[in-house]
Amino acid sequence: QVQLVESGGGLVQPGGSLRLSCAASGSIFSIYVMGWYRQAPGKQREFVAVINRGGSTRYADSVKGRFTISGDNAKNTVYLQMNSLKPEDTAVYYCNAGVAGNTYWGQGTQVTVSS
Repeated sequence: QVQLVESGGGLVQPGGSLRLSCAASGSIFSIYVMGWYRQAPGKQREFVAVINRGGSTRYADSVKGRFTISGDNAKNTVYLQMNSLKPEDTAVYYCNAGVAGNTYWGQGTQVTVSS
């Protein structure tokens, strides 16, 4: 079992920045990839960014150049640094962990970009 707890969401003006954190606990040794997804009202959940145990990253085209995913193995935490935020980035952001045969999700954190 893996538990994921997100934090760092909030209200920010367009052009602003936020950093989301996702702390993992439980069977963390079995995690091989962690990522961020988001779901806006009335839309399906979509991929944002992912990082694997080796440190390789991948991003959705919509956030490339603005968002950065990183990990701190000592703290069992993954971060999503979000810069140049746009109103269309407004969504609930979910942390995801991939374990052989299973996928785990956090409870989500709200990000609202509005003036």
